Formats: sequence, C-alpha cells, structure tokens
Amino acid sequence: MPKFAANLTMLFNEIDFLDRFEAASKAGFTGVEYLFPYAYPAAQLAALLKKHRLTQVLHNLPAGDWAKGERGIACLPDRVAEFQDGVGKAISYATVLGCEQLNCLVGIAPKGVPADQVRATVLANLKFAAAALKKAGIRLLIEPVNTFDIPGFYLNRTAQALDFISEVGSDNLFLQYDIYHMQRMEGELANSIKAHLSKIAHLQLADNPGRNEPGTGEINYAFLFQFIDLLGYDGWIGCEYKPRTTTTDGLGWLSSCL
Repeated sequence: MPKFAANLTMLFNEIDFLDRFEAASKAGFTGVEYLFPYAYPAAQLAALLKKHRLTQVLHNLPAGDWAKGERGIACLPDRVAEFQDGVGKAISYATVLGCEQLNCLVGIAPKGVPADQVRATVLANLKFAAAALKKAGIRLLIEPVNTFDIPGFYLNRTAQALDFISEVGSDNLFLQYDIYHMQRMEGELANSIKAHLSKIAHLQLADNPGRNEPGTGEINYAFLFQFIDLLGYDGWIGCEYKPRTTTTDGLGWLSSCL
C-alpha cells in the first residue's frame, strides 16, 4: 500500500505546530509535510523529526507573503531575484531536514503582464531551480492547483505542468499530483495517474467537496488506493485535508490502509 504523510499545516491544527510532530507519529504516520519550515530554526525541526522517527517528505519553496494572499512568486517577472534567493534558502532547510523533494508553487498570474512574459519567467525560474536542486540531490516538483480555491493560479492543469516539464528539459523536474485539485479541475483521476506515473514524484489527497478526509465526498478512495498500489507507485501520499472535526476523530480511513 502507499505510504501516507501527515500534512502538518492542515492536520492536528487544534494543537501548536511543534506538537504536531508527536501527534502525527502517535497516529501512525511515518512521514510529514507542511507548507513552509522557515518560521523555525531548521535544527529544531530536525530534532523533532529524529525524536519522533519521522521522515520529512516535502515542503515548498518560499512563496512570497502568504498572509497577504501571495501563493508563489515563480510567475512574477519582477521577483526573479527573490525567487532565486528563496531556492537557496529552501535547499539549506531541506538539507538539514533530510527532505529529498521541494515543491514550487508558481503563484497567481500577475495582471497586466503579457502571457508570453509570464510563461518565460516560469520557465526560466524552473530551469534555475531544477539545476540548483539537482546539485543538492533534491527533486523539484511543480503542482497544478485548482482555480476555484485560488482564483487566477497560473498552473492549474496536468497537461500544462507536463508541458513545462518537457520544455524545461531537466531530469530533475517532476509533477506533484494533488488528487483533490485535479478532481476539481479535470477529473479522470485513475487514468491520469496511470498515464503520467513516470513523471509523478508525489501525490496529495483530500476528498471533494469540502476538502475533508477520504470517505467524506465523491472520490472513491478505496478504489484509488488499490489502483495506485497496483501501478507500483512507491512514493508518498501527503494527507492535505481539512478534518471535519478533529484530526484524530477523522482518521478511521487511515487505519484501514496501514
């Protein structure tokens, strides 16, 4: 069966962030991911991972001012230097945390900027990041995100992400396939995962509607988990959902998969 990682940005959010590592371990998770580590010293987070025998599966490159609504800066032509600095910072954290893959949230398309300039900026930034991460032994991922939750998000479909991967031409750029986001944008989940498995380095999940735990919506996760297992996917699945009540109360689905 697939390996499941707790997304600590969303799970166990009823307790302090630093306490969520212990909670995830006690709940049966062996891996964790979260949006950003940068508010804490890398050594402090690494100590928690070691103490609770957890693998740091994923975190994102710096994505601008999250509190002000920014959701990535890779598509912003006037923020290239900031993006490149962020790549260096992310590598430094990932190295200490033992994190072998980093996700690039490309951001919301800027208004008033020609489409070809936006695309060229994304391509240049991905080429830079893929090369820098490869030197550090870290995979670079890009993630299509649905435009219902984040209107205007520039990268929002599987085919678009695959086009970027092809055009960048790096063997160190992969697809992060979020089942929830792609159910909202395009459906055809099983066939998409099967067709593009060689490019998928990480999966994430939530049910739809509501972005709650598996079993609360329309996605047939019992089938999908078996299907992914039969495909031979041996990576992680990040549990990036909003618990309906508390995280622990909603973990029944996980016990049937472990």
